[in-house]
Amino acid sequence: MTTTPLVFGDSRTHIGLRHALIAPDGHVPSSLPGVDKAAAVVLISREMGARFTQLLLTFETDGSAAFSSNDTEAFAYVVRGSVRAEVPGNTHPVDTGGYLFVPAGQAWKLSAPSDGTQVNLFLKKYVPLDGSVHPETVVGRESHVTGHPYLGDEDARLQTLLPDHPSFDMAVNIFNYNPGAFLPFVETHVMEHGLLMLDGKGVYRLEDSWYPVAAGDCLWMAPYCPQWFTAMGKSPARYLYYKDVNRPVA
Repeated sequence: MTTTPLVFGDSRTHIGLRHALIAPDGHVPSSLPGVDKAAAVVLISREMGARFTQLLLTFETDGSAAFSSNDTEAFAYVVRGSVRAEVPGNTHPVDTGGYLFVPAGQAWKLSAPSDGTQVNLFLKKYVPLDGSVHPETVVGRESHVTGHPYLGDEDARLQTLLPDHPSFDMAVNIFNYNPGAFLPFVETHVMEHGLLMLDGKGVYRLEDSWYPVAAGDCLWMAPYCPQWFTAMGKSPARYLYYKDVNRPVA
């Protein structure tokens, strides 16, 4: 009889001072106010040095998540399943590939999920800009957003999910790569990133380290963290990512 050897204490997760890879094998749910009948995993937070929060909620039937009115804005993306989003004056059904942006100062709620529904959230304190109005609620669907070639590369297409307007201080995009496609250079910039792999596999370079990544992995990149990605395998790779935009640096 043959047995498969067990590997103890093994994980792909790595937490550094300026970048992190959080693999699903190490997820531990947290008990969060307002979250009921849902596993809430805090993927990225200020405790690791980030200036935003990334949450992954996995709902049971009849689960819910309520968020109070404060200075925090939110972007919710449905990874799988379906849920009802309740914002002041409106209710929106949102299912796989759907998303919702809720401006700061509004109480809102996710409710009536199908069992196993998973929602990724980006949360950050809103930074007002003199002379610009506050952003409004945005409800959309990934399939309705055209992907454009990144720097002319048809095999690497970028979908921009939020309006490119000065009122928004966050951007959320989906990057789509055909097998073998890659970023054309190692990027180094002031924007911070939170990223969730949606599909496929690849390799991410963060600073001087190289990480195999796959669907379900989360990455944090601090400002000025050198970064590069290539898609590998026989199927396309996609990831959802956040960055801070449109605000002065001094």
